[in-house]
Amino acid sequence: MSARFGYTLMTEQSGARELVRYAVAAEEVGFDFEVSSDHYSPWLTTQGHAPYAWTLLGAVAQATSKVELMTYVTCPTMRYHPAVVAQKAATLQILAEGRFTLGLGSGENLNEHVVGEGWPSVDVRQSMLEEAVHIIRELHTGELITWEGDYFRVDSARIWDLPEDGVPIALAVSGDDSIERFAPLGDHLIAVAPGGDMIRKWDAEHDGPSRKIGQMPVCWDPDEKTAIERAHDQFRWFGGGWAVNADLPTPAGFAGASQFVRPEDVADSIPCGPDLDKIVDGVKEYLDAGFTDVAIVQVGDEGQDRFLAEAAGPLLEKLRALGA
Repeated sequence: MSARFGYTLMTEQSGARELVRYAVAAEEVGFDFEVSSDHYSPWLTTQGHAPYAWTLLGAVAQATSKVELMTYVTCPTMRYHPAVVAQKAATLQILAEGRFTLGLGSGENLNEHVVGEGWPSVDVRQSMLEEAVHIIRELHTGELITWEGDYFRVDSARIWDLPEDGVPIALAVSGDDSIERFAPLGDHLIAVAPGGDMIRKWDAEHDGPSRKIGQMPVCWDPDEKTAIERAHDQFRWFGGGWAVNADLPTPAGFAGASQFVRPEDVADSIPCGPDLDKIVDGVKEYLDAGFTDVAIVQVGDEGQDRFLAEAAGPLLEKLRALGA
């Protein structure tokens, strides 16, 4: 099976109407799938946006016709109760006519602290996610559900509008412990960095075929200096690693944590400029590690139209040749 390549609807850096327009253009240029972040806040104030992902995806489902859609990722434990996630995922799947995958993860403090419930330890967050997945699965049976768990209660709930073929669930994992916990529960894997051992571990723990879905930021621009400057301004938080990125609560915190990151540091970790082969080399690391799907993040709202019009088509040609 050939590798599949996606486009990221980055809600932290673009407004809702612009994102719908980009989604249509990305489908037209030939991306296989589109993933949307689900944030209450941008990582940095210079990004400047955070529209509601689920309203956005409902609009995208109607504006497109064949590209697959996905949350990358939704946290179904604090800002949203899992019973609500089950309902809106089912509705979105109906609107998308079977093109939607529900991507779930244990969240980041940046987005979840806003409801005033604090920020649990990572082990608690993982346990909350595990219970939430069970609740969503139960509700997607269409049966009347009452649940009394360690973290959630559900009282006589039923999803009345269910898609015929259900909603596949992809789960974000980061290491052996999370893979052992979530591989039996999820249909597909999500990970933020290439790692062959991770894929092999997932395959050993997971029953049946599954997609392994990664994501890679790039900053394409005809001028390399412009691309590096934009990537530094918008994406210097990226290098902190997930242990840091999951725990900081505000854009101000990310600004402080990344204040000593230099433009050249960002350019070392994110392909910047017009060279498409640098992007292909980065994607190759994911494919070599066993990923089946890779979503591209074009950094910054500025230049997004030009990326889709000028670079995305030739880039996809190169990626398809690589992933055939």
